[in-house]
Amino acid sequence: MDQQLHHNNNHFAKKTFPITLVCDHVNSPANIGSIFRTADSFGVERIYFCGEDITVVSKRMQRTARSTHEVIPYEQSDEIINVVQRLITEGYTILSLEITKNSIPISEYSVEPSEKIALVIGEENLGVSENVIALSKQSIHITMHGNNSSMNVATATGIALYEITKQWLMISEM
Repeated sequence: MDQQLHHNNNHFAKKTFPITLVCDHVNSPANIGSIFRTADSFGVERIYFCGEDITVVSKRMQRTARSTHEVIPYEQSDEIINVVQRLITEGYTILSLEITKNSIPISEYSVEPSEKIALVIGEENLGVSENVIALSKQSIHITMHGNNSSMNVATATGIALYEITKQWLMISEM
């Protein structure tokens, strides 16, 4: 009989990937909490929350994050450009999760084995800032098949992290 596994008896190995999330004006406590949980699930090394007046820690976020905000390192910055430029100097490839004229489906982006990725995600109404897109190596998008042209930022982040980490896992198995 198949039995549901729980936190203390699952078979997943803890793994960290060279992925940093950069949140461009993401300010919803529910989204922030979900991003922490998703980042923990996919072995993200760090999260940056960028924008003025962003409150990362709140009761709503803590309920949603389920303590993952205590294990994923994070920083806050008013200026996203400073964060992105610093990550570029540290050797990160900047990818913006945004539908643009030149964006490609995330499934078509090829991760290099030694690549460090900074995935920039944007607030749902405004998306990733154009000045950040200009600093990005590539804009990537999730191919969708409905009427809507966007999805919840936390959901989109989970899909993107799944696609990126899947490639690293396939590379490591070779």
